[in-house]
Amino acid sequence: MEKLDMALVCRALGDTNRLKIVKMLSGGEKCACRLLEAFEITQPTLSHHMKTLCGCGLVEARKEGRWAHYSLNAEALSQFKEFAASLSAGKGGEGGCR
Repeated sequence: MEKLDMALVCRALGDTNRLKIVKMLSGGEKCACRLLEAFEITQPTLSHHMKTLCGCGLVEARKEGRWAHYSLNAEALSQFKEFAASLSAGKGGEGGCR
């Protein structure tokens, strides 16, 4: 897998609803209809959030009939965890000023 653009990931996770979606997906794959039930948002708004999460690489989508099913991309999540750990360890991460 190619290296994630951490700025895109951080931007994607900067929204409360998208953070909640990632947390829900940490329990396993979810159908879009199940995600929609958990939020007071419209289907187009959910689609926007999912496009953002898929676009940064954290979430993968698959179609089954007319439904979309979403799951976390384990490798991308691992890269993000390493990046976050490097920040908390004071290593500066990518593009640090050290």
